[in-house]
Amino acid sequence: MNLYFMRHGIALDQDDPSVTRDRERPLSRKGIKRMRRAAQGLRRLDIPFDALLTSPSLRARQTAEIVATTLGIQPLLEEISGLAPESTVEHLLFGLTRYQDRRHLLLVGHEPLLSDTAASLLGGKQPGHLTFEFKKGSFCHIEIESLTSGAPGKLHCLLTPKQLRSLG
Repeated sequence: MNLYFMRHGIALDQDDPSVTRDRERPLSRKGIKRMRRAAQGLRRLDIPFDALLTSPSLRARQTAEIVATTLGIQPLLEEISGLAPESTVEHLLFGLTRYQDRRHLLLVGHEPLLSDTAASLLGGKQPGHLTFEFKKGSFCHIEIESLTSGAPGKLHCLLTPKQLRSLG
């Protein structure tokens, strides 16, 4: 199984007067523009995604919609609670078990959940044992045997948003 992680794009600041709830913070104009370019780069990677799963938060949904539209995979887009900002690694992995028959899952979400999940899948079970951070718009590919095997995954790539945009 191949899991692909993408952090949402640049959103409006939490203290922006138009923002009343964190969950409803939209992407900024800059965030939309950069995500469109990043999605073009993602398209060049030619990955046959079988599902595109997103957090219920607006900024992640908007990011996932940009990617889905660019890749022509809108019917594969689905919102799951396991990718919500307040979720845990355990909750996310449990939620992904219903997608075990898929080969290429793209997950759009938030920090620190994405990096914590990636670290856990790569064998960093102890806090602080393995750490890295996803910048807004970053992309990562980890291959695992299965969600239940417990065997460490294999990191294939971790692309910064700038690298992803340069591919487009």
